[in-house]
Amino acid sequence: MENHKKPFTVGAEEGKSISVVGDTYRILISGKDTAGAFSTIDMLIPPGGGPGPHAHADFEESFYVIEGEIEVKSEFGDYVAGKGSFITIPKGGVVHAFTNKTQQTAHLLCTVVPAGLETLFEEIGQPVASGQFLPPPPLDEAAVKKLQAIAEKHGQKVFPPDYLG
Repeated sequence: MENHKKPFTVGAEEGKSISVVGDTYRILISGKDTAGAFSTIDMLIPPGGGPGPHAHADFEESFYVIEGEIEVKSEFGDYVAGKGSFITIPKGGVVHAFTNKTQQTAHLLCTVVPAGLETLFEEIGQPVASGQFLPPPPLDEAAVKKLQAIAEKHGQKVFPPDYLG
């Protein structure tokens, strides 16, 4: 008999939800569940929300836009991603950011290979109920420096908000 693992399931309201920079991220499966192979995060991005410029050299990050629209910025230009769009940020450290510039919440599915991004979110975020939003914390110079130090510990670099113009 083959050694099969049990399928992993997460219900519609299950998984750890975390408020990160005003966005709400629900960890569907973490590196703890996949032996570090990947993680998948359900992301709700309110109007005006989205992470500032950052980079991660050691993992690939992919987004599928379920609902809404985001503007993705990188060193290579800008891209408006609407419902059904797919974006991959390859390994190597490309500086990128995305913003919801609409008046509707954007809903994204994010997969990270290998896992690890979710541990950063767990450290910098605040637990919330599924679908709950908290206002983004103020990002003064001290807060940015603290965020940069934590991000580096997790293999990321955080850049000033105006880094990509």
